[in-house]
Amino acid sequence: MPAFAPSFRRLCSSIPSPWVGWLAALAAALIGSGWQIASRHGVTTTLGPVELAVLRYAVPALVLAPLWLRRSGWPAGLSPQRCALLVLCGGLPFGLVVLAGARWAPAAHMGIFVAGSLPVFTALGGWLVAGERPPTPRLLGLALIVAGMAVFGAAGWRTVEEAWRGDLLFLLAALLWAVYTLAFRGSGLTPWQGAAVVNLGSAVLLLPVLLVVGAPRLLSAPWTDVAWQALGQGVAAGLLGLVVYSVAIARLGAARAALSAALVPLLTAAGGAWLLGEPVSGALLAAVLLVVPGLALGSGALVQPLRRQSTSGMGRESA
Repeated sequence: MPAFAPSFRRLCSSIPSPWVGWLAALAAALIGSGWQIASRHGVTTTLGPVELAVLRYAVPALVLAPLWLRRSGWPAGLSPQRCALLVLCGGLPFGLVVLAGARWAPAAHMGIFVAGSLPVFTALGGWLVAGERPPTPRLLGLALIVAGMAVFGAAGWRTVEEAWRGDLLFLLAALLWAVYTLAFRGSGLTPWQGAAVVNLGSAVLLLPVLLVVGAPRLLSAPWTDVAWQALGQGVAAGLLGLVVYSVAIARLGAARAALSAALVPLLTAAGGAWLLGEPVSGALLAAVLLVVPGLALGSGALVQPLRRQSTSGMGRESA
């Protein structure tokens, strides 16, 4: 674990557990929506998907180097096949698909389709793979999510030229992340170890991509843009997002921590309108009104008692 992690843990232990959990969940939502807004801004101004991917994965890979250099203590049963699945579905391919979609569709679309479809795909995968049939409240929430995405997609594809390309890529990205979630459950990795695996593997996968297409905009773009994206992509999304979400899981449990996803469509739509000048349409408002409560119900948090998860279970619950 990086050197600053013990200090961060001691700070959290001095605050009452539920408060830490809810603050961490809020921080996770803010970081998630901020990453979406920053990605949309980056790919529509001075940087491209490959350049942002370099910043997104290379920076955390370097910071987490002490973990992936020290293999002692890693689960002995972690197979190369599972490692490959974690990297391919939670690393570079996922990031490139999201960033490519951000070139076609506004940030609000990312908030609706990525955050919205993720629990749908995860529930479907759990049902098909493990036979975990969602209870009725969760099914109602998933139905609301699908309805909200259908309303938004039907309206958005008529008003935003070629937005459907980005929306389909966002759905593909959510599907990849759902597979990563299911694969991570049985990996035995802690969140920090999982991040080290994903970021190192993604950095390695980036090498042939850079040899073929390069990342010329990293040299031609204003250094301020590169610095801000390195901060937002690598430090905020790649490291801090992981830390605060893991703390939320430890203090609230996985289901209640997942409630943070319900805020992402709302925060991304508001941030896109304020920072990027994206329009707020009636279809967007209708979608948010359907997707946000759908995410709250679909997470299963509203039907589970508040409970504190042990630190040893964070790796299993964070999936």
